[in-house]
Amino acid sequence: MGTQQEKDELYALDISGVEWLSAPGTEKAEERVEIAHLPGGAVAMRSSLDPDTVLRYTEAEWTAFVLGARDGEFDLK
Repeated sequence: MGTQQEKDELYALDISGVEWLSAPGTEKAEERVEIAHLPGGAVAMRSSLDPDTVLRYTEAEWTAFVLGARDGEFDLK
């Protein structure tokens, strides 16, 4: 997916000014997943209720996740 160096660089990146996006129709007070697009196709993800905990994904990791979601890999049974 991504090398350790790619991950280290991604987590070292200052993302304090990124724009966080969430699904349309969600209210500010609701818990929601928020994402931010980072340089090089990378993505950051957080919960609106815990904005200090941010996960970061390389472009390859994010692409694999999105394709898996589209294929139903994460569907609830």
